[in-house]
Amino acid sequence: MICLLLFWFMAFLDLAKENSEAFHILEGLKRKMRGFLCLIWGLSPAYMIGGRVDYGEQHSKTCGHSRFGRIYEQAHYPQWDEDHPIHFVGHSAGAQVVRVLQQMLADKAFEGYENTSENWVLSITALSGAFNGTTRTYLDGMLPEDGQNMKPLCLLQLCRLGDWLDIPLLKAYYNFGFDHFNLSWRKAGLWGLVDCLLGNAGPWATGDWILPDLTIQGSIKLNSNLQTFPNTFYFSYATKRTRKILGVTVPSGILGIHPMLFIRVLQISLYRYPTDVPPPYKGYRDEDWQDNDGALNTISMTHPRLPIEHPSCSIVNDSDCQPLQPGIWYYKTVEADHIFFILNRERAGVQFDLMYDNIFERCRKHIFRKTSQTLPNEAP
Repeated sequence: MICLLLFWFMAFLDLAKENSEAFHILEGLKRKMRGFLCLIWGLSPAYMIGGRVDYGEQHSKTCGHSRFGRIYEQAHYPQWDEDHPIHFVGHSAGAQVVRVLQQMLADKAFEGYENTSENWVLSITALSGAFNGTTRTYLDGMLPEDGQNMKPLCLLQLCRLGDWLDIPLLKAYYNFGFDHFNLSWRKAGLWGLVDCLLGNAGPWATGDWILPDLTIQGSIKLNSNLQTFPNTFYFSYATKRTRKILGVTVPSGILGIHPMLFIRVLQISLYRYPTDVPPPYKGYRDEDWQDNDGALNTISMTHPRLPIEHPSCSIVNDSDCQPLQPGIWYYKTVEADHIFFILNRERAGVQFDLMYDNIFERCRKHIFRKTSQTLPNEAP
């Protein structure tokens, strides 16, 4: 029996495997990594062990939101610890979130849980992981000058209005996850909307949301504090839906790309970083960031490479990396768009089954620590 905790960022995967236990978590879009991570900590020990979501006293005061969130009465995996570690599967920004979680476990950063360590995580598998940011954030409205602030008029400004309106039907379909900021018109009133639009309230006032961490500059800052640990196994599936025609990067086809993402694939492949502002890092080249899957640049998804490249190994077949070695990012590039493997099984077809079969097979049979330990869901 394998305990897998799945972190999805843009969609929900209904995954069930024989002899496996999967915990499915649907996470909201556009949250700051630290604040997002505190929520996930609630959805990890609180969700797994039982308890109340705690964003942390200092963080809550600094960012101006409620300290406590949802209460989880039922423990789903109460034995979680170093002897009962978890395999994490993260999609998109969920992959980076899991890395932050592991670092915070290593740093014993959570009040009331002083015995945590990086070894609570046995493996991390990333599906289209946002390790090094994406140029799509600049297309959607983040300023390339600093990667932290929004343009006055842009798509992302709709976030401010959406949470203030607090329409249950809309939130049931798409929830930005800012409830702990108390932005609803029911609580904030009309002046609350004014403060939101002016950037004086909510996550935009303090940068406590996820988009700044998805810019290249923000990812570099975040990665500066994240390690690849020597006892953890890492695997990454990078996705792309582009090809070169006469030296120009274009979408690889119409039928293979979800209609929601086709224009995005084209936009990202044609994006050029402004020449009148400093590049996000020394050595940046537009051509390196043109291949993409409609949401992220393929170069960003292979492994953490900015500001310092982490140990990595490119593979073609999953068997190429056996026997697996911990502390190395094994990565494979597959032809797929950003939501190919997570929306539904019918769309991805046999590739869906093959990929998830490989993930479960790898976790079941090929990932073990040298020291004696109790495997997830196995009685001591």
